[in-house]
Amino acid sequence: MIHSMTGYARKEFKGDWGNAVWEIRSVNQRYLETYLRLPEQLRGLEPILRERFRKQLERGKVECNLRFESQSANAQIHVNEALAEQLIDNALWVIDRAGQGQLNPLDVLRWPGVIAAQEQDMDELNTILLAGFDEVLALFIESRQSEGEKLATVIEQRLEAIQGESAKVRTLMPQILEWQRQKLIDRLAEAKLELDPARVEQEIILLAQRIDVAEELDRLGMHITETHKILKKGGACGRRLDFMMQEFNRESNTLGSKSINAETTQSAVELKVLIEQMREQIQNIE
Repeated sequence: MIHSMTGYARKEFKGDWGNAVWEIRSVNQRYLETYLRLPEQLRGLEPILRERFRKQLERGKVECNLRFESQSANAQIHVNEALAEQLIDNALWVIDRAGQGQLNPLDVLRWPGVIAAQEQDMDELNTILLAGFDEVLALFIESRQSEGEKLATVIEQRLEAIQGESAKVRTLMPQILEWQRQKLIDRLAEAKLELDPARVEQEIILLAQRIDVAEELDRLGMHITETHKILKKGGACGRRLDFMMQEFNRESNTLGSKSINAETTQSAVELKVLIEQMREQIQNIE
């Protein structure tokens, strides 16, 4: 399968432990770069998340964001009544002996150990959050695959168009060569020059060699076949496809330099347009 470097996935998870929202997005990048935004108390998940991204992805700038709200924020408060009563008795005794002052209940509650809130089990919470991350990561990879299939379709269409242009140029070459041959003979006739027929034929052969594009068309055909193979094989093939675009450009440039009439020139221009369209799409392939 072909995967795009562009993808997005988001999912919300709720439980008695709290509420979490995982969000992953990516754009094209030469190498794999991951940026994580996690709550401070969950920073310990970073190495695990980076490793899971590394195992699943080859290229792309990936941003991963976790929004987390702990249920413990709404948990019941437990008061150590025995300790509170002891503090109150002692405070009243001090006030009675001093003959002044008053008891502030909030001061009693602030005393260490009077109020206790149930702490979350971080190991259990991390397990839950990582399971949620794996679900979102699977959705994210699925979105990159879906986008990659669309890119592959576009590239296949451009390859067919390049094949068509190549076939058209190949069909035109015999009549172009004959046209050039007759043009050379007519010019010699106009100049009223009498040349050795063998010499004329030699000049025609040399001219034909200079404008012959059969080799370039053959190589274009080989590049088309190879690109089809790469797309069919799939995987992280963006770099290899980008190299193929360089090869396509090399042949189209040579073809353009050998063009001697409007039709072949138009085909050469069309080939460059099609190759550039493919190259733009390939920049997004992993």
